[in-house]
Amino acid sequence: MSDAARAEVVIAPPKGFKPIDFRELWQYRELFMQFAWRDISVRYKQAVLGVLWAILTPLVMAGILTLIFGLLGRLPTNGIPKATFYLSGLTVWLMFAGLLQNAAQSLVSQAGLFTKVYFPRILLPMSSMAVPLADYLMAFVVLLGIAAYQGFVPNLHALYVVPLCVLWATVGAFGVGLWFSALNVYYRDIGYVLPFITRIGLFASPVIYPVSMIPARWHWLYGMNPAVGPIEWVRWAVFHVGPTPEPVLFVSIPVALVLFLSGAWFFRKMEHTFADVV
Repeated sequence: MSDAARAEVVIAPPKGFKPIDFRELWQYRELFMQFAWRDISVRYKQAVLGVLWAILTPLVMAGILTLIFGLLGRLPTNGIPKATFYLSGLTVWLMFAGLLQNAAQSLVSQAGLFTKVYFPRILLPMSSMAVPLADYLMAFVVLLGIAAYQGFVPNLHALYVVPLCVLWATVGAFGVGLWFSALNVYYRDIGYVLPFITRIGLFASPVIYPVSMIPARWHWLYGMNPAVGPIEWVRWAVFHVGPTPEPVLFVSIPVALVLFLSGAWFFRKMEHTFADVV
């Protein structure tokens, strides 16, 4: 074969920004399911207590918060039993924090996988959401049981409010997680910063106190925390105590969307360098 007839094919990652290719993601849907199922099976099969960890963690934390802030600090809970009040906030917050942390660590923890074979890199942070969502589902069922035992029967609002709030929190947490997952490839300090951020976020969200304790003039600023709205609305849907949460808390919906869109933009912009740097 002559030199003129020879063809040279160069495989190289695309440079610059490319929007998320949803058609490509659909083509890799089976791989996404395998990643998600792998994470869930590893999470529960290799633990002595298995799925009980998803229930024990919020229950134990709720007990500690009840002792410190409920009995000693005497913070108000708007007519909801203290332990149940804290548990309702913790279930949402632990899901939000888990979504954020898992997405942020997904690339670094699986560097040996995506440096050897091609697939859409965003599948890794996407599939990492499976475990926190599964944990929340089990913890929420326990919360409903405890609330019913205490005389709080969720109304029909819970049938659509709670799933929407889960989606709300997931979009915000995933957006932040995309930012941190890309940055974590270049700066491993992110792994040390994340626990610090989640600890601050616990107290910056209405987990141990109601939003009514925040001065009304600051509610719009407080509501920009993407975890505030979901926590308050889930609590209202389950217990239906007190007035409907203020509409100003919906300010975190556009904030969550901005975080998601900007996180996806940054992730895709930096994606072509991940394999070389990690």
